[in-house]
Amino acid sequence: MSLNAYQRARTITETPRDAEYRLMSQITGEMLIARDEGLNGPALMPVLHRNRELWNVFSHACGTQGNGLPDALRAGIISIGLWVERFTSDVVAGRDTIDELITVNRSIMEGLARGEKMAA
Repeated sequence: MSLNAYQRARTITETPRDAEYRLMSQITGEMLIARDEGLNGPALMPVLHRNRELWNVFSHACGTQGNGLPDALRAGIISIGLWVERFTSDVVAGRDTIDELITVNRSIMEGLARGEKMAA
């Protein structure tokens, strides 16, 4: 199967929750690799930028009228997105490590996985 055919098939069968989990898993994996390679500060910018972008998308989607998530969950996601933005700046400045960002992403991934099992 060609790569294009695989990507098309995945797009057809992948739920939004699956896509969110996949993207978060990829970015979290990149953060783990960067941490394990001993990168810190500005050297983490590429992966931190991707993580920020992901959280910005989540926050924007939760702030959009008509989003079907419960209000409390939407507010929580927006709050985490704001925290990610601020905390990432601390990591880049060398005031903190990437570990807490990894922990938050893993927690969200667990919730996405649990939600899929509950829906099944």
